[in-house]
Amino acid sequence: MEANLKRNYATNLTHGVFGMTGFRLIYAPTIIPAYLYLLTGSAAAVGLGTALLQLGGTVSPILSGAQVESRERILPYAISVGSMMRVMVLALAIAAWTLEGTTLLVVTLASFLLLGFFSGAQRVAFQMLMAKLIPIDRRGRLQGIRNMVGGLIAAGLAWIAGHYFIEQQWLGNGYATTFLLAFVLTSIGLVVLKTGIREPDAPRLRPVTPLRERIGQFGELLQHRDFRAFLVAHGLAAIARVGLPFWTLYVGDRLGLDGALIGSLSLAFLAADTMSNLVWGSLGDRIGFRAVYLGALASSLAGVLLLVFGDGWLLYASFAFLGFGFSGWMMAAVTLVLEFGEHEDIPMRLALTTSVEGGVSSIGPVLVGLSIAALGYAPLIVAAFASLIASLALMIWRVREPRASIR
Repeated sequence: MEANLKRNYATNLTHGVFGMTGFRLIYAPTIIPAYLYLLTGSAAAVGLGTALLQLGGTVSPILSGAQVESRERILPYAISVGSMMRVMVLALAIAAWTLEGTTLLVVTLASFLLLGFFSGAQRVAFQMLMAKLIPIDRRGRLQGIRNMVGGLIAAGLAWIAGHYFIEQQWLGNGYATTFLLAFVLTSIGLVVLKTGIREPDAPRLRPVTPLRERIGQFGELLQHRDFRAFLVAHGLAAIARVGLPFWTLYVGDRLGLDGALIGSLSLAFLAADTMSNLVWGSLGDRIGFRAVYLGALASSLAGVLLLVFGDGWLLYASFAFLGFGFSGWMMAAVTLVLEFGEHEDIPMRLALTTSVEGGVSSIGPVLVGLSIAALGYAPLIVAAFASLIASLALMIWRVREPRASIR
């Protein structure tokens, strides 16, 4: 690890900047919901699209974990699934330019499903790769710098996408132009990763085990008390995260949904997401990522409060707080789980965590979309408050800082 640390650190950072810049244009809770709403005029359809994006990532982490836990080298597999993820983004752009009506909607939804599938697989592979390449006390700063630089660029590009690409229909379709830009940026990052990484052999490997048997061993992972409680808390927090795509529609109902509003909300969310990363990363390296997870939940709760009870500029502030919370939650979720239990079990811990998150995130948007269509936003607001408070309570009283046991 130490022999190639400088090279691998710089490569991870460069890849991450391009990857974060591109994929945050896709995963920010503004552009995709607005695009689906433009195609269908239905909140239920927005829920379905978001659900398919998450559903694809529910099963693939387990398959990916089984693939990487017995490999001495993970990079070739990571490049393969990362490439397919980018192909799906390109498919979104081509479909937006060349198709229309029902055909466009079907191809778009299918692309979301496959994008989610490869995203779930990539998340396990890339985090396991980081666990091999970067020491535990430097991962937070690496992710913080990566997310900050990539997020700053993404925030600016999201504003440009809303105010120019989408509002002025660049190249005939502003959404297609945005998707193409995301494809180009993320592909550059993947090329940097492939050519720059020097990966050592794994220190320990699990013996090759049939997938069905390996899934049957999940109970052994759940015997770890803190990891078990964390899984429940993470699932609850994922319920609140389900609301992110719908908050754009919620504000749009109040202020009028157009390209300028999409760009401004994207800027508020992504800029806050970006600027908080150095703080979250430094905090995680110094005292552990449990504290980051707690801070992220508190920020998300403040964002929902401002969204519901605020008006005017406070609505943009609410998206800033949601961005604070989202960045800390994502960083802590993928980093804290690396520290529970044995090294050779990391792939399946990542897989189980990602599958729990994906399961909630795939069912939730459909239910939310239908409930909004029938009852308005009240059920979503209540569910977001309740799940955030419950997750916060579990993290405080049932999940201990894993580094304490190492000391």
